[in-house]
Amino acid sequence: MNTKLINFIIRKYLTFDKKNPFISVSAILAFLGVGIGVMVLIIAMAIMNGTAKEFEKKLFTMNYPLSIYPKISGSINETLLFDLENKFPQMKFSPYLTSQVMIQSDDSMSGGVVFGVDKQKESAINSIYANAVKNIDKFGKYDLVVGQGIKDELYLYDSQKVTLYFTTINPSGFSLMPKMKRFTYSADFKSGLTAYDKAYMYTSIDSLRTILKKNKTYFDGIHVYSKEPFKDKERLENALPTYGVGVIGWWQQNGNFFAAMEMEKKALFIVLMLIILIASLNIISSLLMTVMSRRKEIALLLSLGASTQEVKHIFLRLGLIIGYTGIVFGIAFGFLGMYILENFDIISLPADVYGTTKLPLLLDTMDFVSIIIGSMIIVLLSSYYPAKKATQIDVLDVLRNE
Repeated sequence: MNTKLINFIIRKYLTFDKKNPFISVSAILAFLGVGIGVMVLIIAMAIMNGTAKEFEKKLFTMNYPLSIYPKISGSINETLLFDLENKFPQMKFSPYLTSQVMIQSDDSMSGGVVFGVDKQKESAINSIYANAVKNIDKFGKYDLVVGQGIKDELYLYDSQKVTLYFTTINPSGFSLMPKMKRFTYSADFKSGLTAYDKAYMYTSIDSLRTILKKNKTYFDGIHVYSKEPFKDKERLENALPTYGVGVIGWWQQNGNFFAAMEMEKKALFIVLMLIILIASLNIISSLLMTVMSRRKEIALLLSLGASTQEVKHIFLRLGLIIGYTGIVFGIAFGFLGMYILENFDIISLPADVYGTTKLPLLLDTMDFVSIIIGSMIIVLLSSYYPAKKATQIDVLDVLRNE
């Protein structure tokens, strides 16, 4: 194969054709189309991944990586907690009691869920809770930490007394009254997710144990922090069958949400890949027009001894140069766009909806590789057809008539 001849003709065909400017314009549009398509795809996938990771981070904290729940009443106790802490020192455990409650401040009321926790153990696994109570030197038995949504709704101020109404009831004469207790509002937290900020409350585990008349050694469950929750879930399940308890991961509690986001991500990837496919049609049209305008030159090359493989290689490489250069252009401007969006406040998000005011961006390696490979395949297929057509010219007919 005559490489010098192929390179010479490719350089000639890549120069602007003044006689047929539309061919060059079409090639430029193909280059820009592929580049813009890749750029948009990179930024869109980064936004989708960033948004998913941001929600995952929030849910990871408030839902905890793993949770141990009882299958048999009374199966979670101090003995189990002690055994777990000894067997799995790489994990952190925080036992809790919980109850649904109504919280009242003056004439305002709100519903939610209260967790009775050990301050030290919970702070070790819940950064949001730890940040809320870090300035409280002595966390009293009936002190209460609430979400910012509850605080704003009830207009709470420091050390204010609030009343919690529990779902359990006390007999009172000939009537039944819900259990109630006065608590002291001590701090608030902001998780970034409104659903939690308007519903979650924390107090000491001793207070709920007293109010709900729970056994001193039993818990409603154990929250677990793990750096490898998928692997550690299996380890815990293998170690716990005799205790009458189960283990659930945060991804199982929010499986539908993340499944929907993953489906949206795949759908968006396919739709945006179609932009590159449409842009590649310009490569086909540009190369076909080049073939038609260079029929005499192609026929002359074939008559002088050039092989059909060399002719095919010329137009195939021509299309690949246009397309692959566009991909490189798209990658460069895609990362530039991500840099601008990350470092300049161009897009501001409502924090109460998305949990952050900054546009989250995170480009996954597999997504990036998929974008590059998919784009390269589309460009290759778009270049192959015109290259093949170039070899099907009738040399004798062209030389005779043109």
